[in-house]
Amino acid sequence: MKNNQGGFTLVEIAIVLVIIGLLLGGVLKGQELINSAKVKNMVNDFRTASALVYGYQDRFKSFPGDQTQAQLDAAFGAGVANACTPQAIGLCTSNNGRVDGDWNAQAVTSETFVFWQHVRLANLATGSTNIADANYLPRNADGGRLGVESGVSGAGAATPFIQGMRGAFYVCSDGVLGRYVRQIDTTMDDGNTAGGSVQAVPMGSARGTAPVATANIVDGQQYIVCASL
Repeated sequence: MKNNQGGFTLVEIAIVLVIIGLLLGGVLKGQELINSAKVKNMVNDFRTASALVYGYQDRFKSFPGDQTQAQLDAAFGAGVANACTPQAIGLCTSNNGRVDGDWNAQAVTSETFVFWQHVRLANLATGSTNIADANYLPRNADGGRLGVESGVSGAGAATPFIQGMRGAFYVCSDGVLGRYVRQIDTTMDDGNTAGGSVQAVPMGSARGTAPVATANIVDGQQYIVCASL
């Protein structure tokens, strides 16, 4: 009696392996495209910030967030825009040629917070103009905060968010994965995340933290990236 044993031939196994390889390649390529799209989106956030600041200044002869309530009423209509209040040095001093406050401020007590309402009312940026809206504050492609603040030059200058950075303005974005940080710096600057116009610090860092060198950036760790304008 002969026993007939069933099984796959070498050709069939080879075909299956080829198909699996193609599927894995497609998945990896798709993920690469998604990552590239996120990096392009984040780079665009940084690059358009200067257009928001200087476009607004060109139109209203003042920086967004830095105007009095009377000036805002004249520009947009009575009660349409919110002025930073109360007046406080380093946070909310009208017409001092700065956007005072921390880039990630959460309240109307900082010019950096009302900044976004003003540039949107001027049709320079999209988004909600209602400061009470849960979606008012801008986000990057990974859901991290995005913000703008004045640099260390000029009267009333504070400690830069990243130690040693210089510039008239900074745009900062948090929740950025290390794998994106290196690409952003290479695209916009010199590839050195501890120097130049684009620098990074670990997520949750306090103001004045020293930047992290490119060689020490960890792919899966989150960072705050700042670019000087």
